[in-house]
Amino acid sequence: MLLAVDIGNTNITIGLYKNDELIFVSRLATERRRMPDQYAAELSSILTLHSINTTQFEGAIISSVVPELTVTIKNAVEFITKQTPLIIGPGVKTGLNIRIDNPAQLGADLVAGAVGAISKYELPCLVLDMGTATKISVIDSKGDYKGCTISAGVRISLDALSSGASQLSAISLDAPPSPIGTNTVTSMQSGTVLGSAAMIEGLCKRLENALGEKVKTVVATGGIAADIIRYCDMDITYDADLILDGLKFIYKKNK
Repeated sequence: MLLAVDIGNTNITIGLYKNDELIFVSRLATERRRMPDQYAAELSSILTLHSINTTQFEGAIISSVVPELTVTIKNAVEFITKQTPLIIGPGVKTGLNIRIDNPAQLGADLVAGAVGAISKYELPCLVLDMGTATKISVIDSKGDYKGCTISAGVRISLDALSSGASQLSAISLDAPPSPIGTNTVTSMQSGTVLGSAAMIEGLCKRLENALGEKVKTVVATGGIAADIIRYCDMDITYDADLILDGLKFIYKKNK
């Protein structure tokens, strides 16, 4: 069995693979002050909940965009699985040709997502990752990573709007009946949900033009993606497990 862990700014996503099949996915809140034993206890509880025998682990792999938690989670994973986890970073074979100014600066989550997309979808491809930040990665027909866009995530934007304007309250991420809002809530929903969908449509078109190739696949992942892409006026494939699958493929390259 393989344990794959993606440490994000908001959530830690945990996936367990057995014979290439994803058995389950679980999530923990990202809490930077927790100790390895605390995360180990939660991880142990999750595995027990799914009746997993921890003596059967063959390996583990971690991607992280939270440096202060990387070693903490590594120690927790190693304690539970008795395997030294592979951590995405310089020196790890990914098979991804990164064509940006400083390849070492590319986030581990973007690397894993790109590897997952290349392994599963037709190229050229745009990879939309909607979490704490909204990121769109560009992969050309040769499988080269050309670059990306990064913007504030939908939740962050909405929270900033609500906290910065005393008359604006928190709202759900539902689209209003019409883009023309007729009250505060529907106006905010229009600007947030439909505005995010329109931004994605526009950015994808601009990225395709800049790439100079017809994009064959747009794939989306991340906690908020499913709520937004259904309002996009373009074909977008939703793949909740894209980053975990990318981690699995990277682990295999390094095994």
